[in-house]
Amino acid sequence: MDKELGEMNSINKLYDLIESTYQSQPTELYDDYNIKRGLRNPDGTPVMAGITAIGDVRGYYMQDGERIPVDGKLKYRGINVTTIVEYCQKEKRFGFEEVAFLLIFGFLPSRALLAEFNEVLANYRTLPDNFPEDMILKAPSSNIMIKLARSVLALYTYDPNPDDISLRNLLRQSIELIARLPTMAVYGYYAKISYYDNKSLILHHPQEDLSTAENFLYLLRADNQYTNFEAELLDLLLMLHAEHGGGNNSTFATRVVSSTGTDTYSAIAAAIGSLKGPKHGGANQQVMGMIEYFKSTLHDITNEEEVKDCIAKIIKKEAYDKKGLIYGMGHAVYTKSDPRAVLLKEKAAQMAKIKGFEEEFELYNLIEKLTPEIFAEIKGDSKMISANVDLYSGFVYKMLGIPDSLYTPLFAISRIVGWCAHRIEEVITCNRIIRPGYKSIYKENKYVPIDER
Repeated sequence: MDKELGEMNSINKLYDLIESTYQSQPTELYDDYNIKRGLRNPDGTPVMAGITAIGDVRGYYMQDGERIPVDGKLKYRGINVTTIVEYCQKEKRFGFEEVAFLLIFGFLPSRALLAEFNEVLANYRTLPDNFPEDMILKAPSSNIMIKLARSVLALYTYDPNPDDISLRNLLRQSIELIARLPTMAVYGYYAKISYYDNKSLILHHPQEDLSTAENFLYLLRADNQYTNFEAELLDLLLMLHAEHGGGNNSTFATRVVSSTGTDTYSAIAAAIGSLKGPKHGGANQQVMGMIEYFKSTLHDITNEEEVKDCIAKIIKKEAYDKKGLIYGMGHAVYTKSDPRAVLLKEKAAQMAKIKGFEEEFELYNLIEKLTPEIFAEIKGDSKMISANVDLYSGFVYKMLGIPDSLYTPLFAISRIVGWCAHRIEEVITCNRIIRPGYKSIYKENKYVPIDER
């Protein structure tokens, strides 16, 4: 104990010595050197870092140096995701597997080819022999994203050819990871609640005849039971989160790491680490925390005036976390609308009626309706903002009975499709290490001999 206290005192002393070294850099320095913080231009548009044929995100167009808002569009390989969703729902088909095929291979599969692809995924869903025991249950983590990253890295040792970056091998590894991530996430969840919460450890085996969405619910629920509408709703979320262009943080992380020529498992683990951050994959949990604040503060969550007053206080940094943010509202690219939010809101309304969450759904609806006008009034800003997918995704997960510790892992289960597609594109077509520059602002220093310091 004395040794530990001594070490802590030493660390605190060192902290006091270096605190001034890591102060925030003056904003004007970035302007002086024309440095784009966050790889974004002063007007908020992204710095172009590459080209891609995989996904496209559109929320505005530029005219005379100004952003002109338009209804948001998300395209997978040039096909509007809204169209994909409409056809799958009209034909009563689960669509995530079709989206995965399209993004990885670059074209829509025939019915026969899709069936073959589903069969391959089914064969890979079961984890390698002894993997659950040795790599998941023996080393549980309180955070499922950390467990996912460690599990992905562990798969390297089970792969007979892990470092081969040929197209054929990249495709094999990608399909295996897409199939296995849901199983690893659910097993990681049960390892967590068994070890940390003293709850029952339940491990079901994946079923070959079920879709990805169905399998996730089958593995998660103790009784294996779920309704078809529940599976369809989860499938929709998986489709909508599968890809979002090359510039989102986790996908860009995948491309940066892949550009070094390293193995697939290292690149995907890096992407999971990126997605774990609350500024990226954890956004829907921030929405849920905000919603709980509304529910605990307001007398009537369907009263427009009460909701309006609470929104105003949050924007003024007088309430909730006092950061001035209405989580789930606004997006870096989308302006008039987020197509994912539009699609998800419709299904969320249906599920709210089934599950008895109509009042809470109305609260979400009021936040979406009222925030833009209150924001403009308080901030004096004409910037157009709309609901993003995170406003409703956590709500849907909640209605599906999915624990909040699995919200971000579910994002990863979906987005791994985009990660793998971008990794393949980066490795096969770009073939140049990504190496941006950083401007050094330290002035010349002289070395001082140790006895003179």
